[in-house]
Order: sequence, then structure tokens, then C-alpha cells
Amino acid sequence: MSARPAAVLRPPRAVVRGETSWALQAALDRRGLGPVAGVDEAGRGACAGPLVVAACILRPGDGARLPELTDSKLLTAAARERVYAQVVRRAVDYSIVIIPPSEVDALGIHVTNIEGMRRAVAGLATSPGYVLIDGFRVPGLPAPSVPVIKGDRVVACVAAASVLAKVTRDRIMAGLHDEHPQYGFDVHKGYTTTEHGEALTTHGPSEVHRWSYTNVALAAQAHGRRPPHKVMLTAAALQARAPVRAADDDVSQNGASADELARRGAD
Repeated sequence: MSARPAAVLRPPRAVVRGETSWALQAALDRRGLGPVAGVDEAGRGACAGPLVVAACILRPGDGARLPELTDSKLLTAAARERVYAQVVRRAVDYSIVIIPPSEVDALGIHVTNIEGMRRAVAGLATSPGYVLIDGFRVPGLPAPSVPVIKGDRVVACVAAASVLAKVTRDRIMAGLHDEHPQYGFDVHKGYTTTEHGEALTTHGPSEVHRWSYTNVALAAQAHGRRPPHKVMLTAAALQARAPVRAADDDVSQNGASADELARRGAD
């Protein structure tokens, strides 16, 4: 009689109820699939400042011991600072990656986001048994992984990573406000708001803006400025007829080619 193959451990099905239930991570830990690392980012939608990605491993059960822990966007600035200090103190391990605007401009936001998540997990000194990611799949991680919709609200280690990334980025933006007070980075943190748009119109972009983004490219064009580094323009920026050129004339396309966009416009 042939021997039966060894059972393969698979992530359990976990029913998640409520905004603060950490059932999925707890189920993975119980099945021996930990340590579980959570990954999240801050600043993907901003048009200025860095993209910050964090990975975090919490001790099993620490979600219940951190009563304020949740999606960083749902916390006040003061609460985020409190939770940040608690996570840093209690975490088994964490890693924070800061990606400058020039890298976002050169490679595109999606590529830098994916690569940043890989780098954050690789930066952990403790090798995770499983990785849970907020929102979408990330290939090339050193451990099995699963994307979790609204992971920063239902997975404790993802929520912890979101707080680490958000607080780190907010502190950076406060520092950039001291260097560039005309843009109001201390208020909107580099995101596209009415006030930020007005400042871009008045002053044009700075070196800490993302010159590949449509609103920044248009502001640069209006002020006759060229980006100080390589830029991969988004399809939206190309459609908006804002193909600004870097000092070395090195501009590529992110998405549809310029010829394809021109053909679409002629249809």
C-alpha cells in the first residue's frame, strides 16, 4: 500500500465580523502559518512627497491588546501617534521603506508601490511564514501571500503597517512644509486639494512634487519648467497634452503610448 501524501497546510477560511475583528490573522497563527506580516502604504494618491511602505509582524493576540488599532485613515493625528508608539514598542519586527518622488516619476506609481512592498518585506529581520497585503496581489514575495480587501480594517498587522507608513509620511511632509511653506504640506500632506491646486497654479511645482502626475505636469508647463529628473508620464498626462521634458529630454510613457493616444483622439 502506498503512503498517503503529507497534508498541505493552507490558509484557513476565516469569517471576519465587524471593523475590529482580527480573525484572519489569528486563524493563520493558530494553524502554524505565522509569523504573519502585514503590508500597507501611504501616499499612493498624493502628487507630492514620497511613497512610504511598511511591513509589520505583531505578536499573536496583540490586536486585542491595542484597542485603538485600526486603519490609519480612521484615526486622528494624535491617536495615530499613540498607536505608532505602541506598535514600535510591541512589534516582533517592522520595516519601513521611503520611496522618493523621483523614483515614482521614473518608474510609475504602481511599479514603485509593488517594489516598495517587496522591499519592506525583505527588510524584516524575522522571516514571515505568511504575508497579508492591503488590497492587491504582490508577486515575488519570499513567503506565501494573500491580498485582503480593506486589510487595514480587518487584519491587525496590516492596520499596524498602515499606521507606521502614515505617521512616517506625515512627519516627512511636515518637514517638507518647513522647506516649502508656500504649498501647505503640513495641512494636505501632498494630496490634491483645492488649496494645493491653487498653490501649484501660483508657484508651479517644486522638486518634491511628482512631475509625472497630470496636475503637476500642467502646472510645470504653465510656468515653463522642466522636471529635474526622468519622468514617466501617465496616460492621463499625455491625454491632457502636458508632455513636459526633463533636462535630458528623457520622458517615457506610463500605459498607452503617445501614438496610440493620438489615434484614439482622432477616432
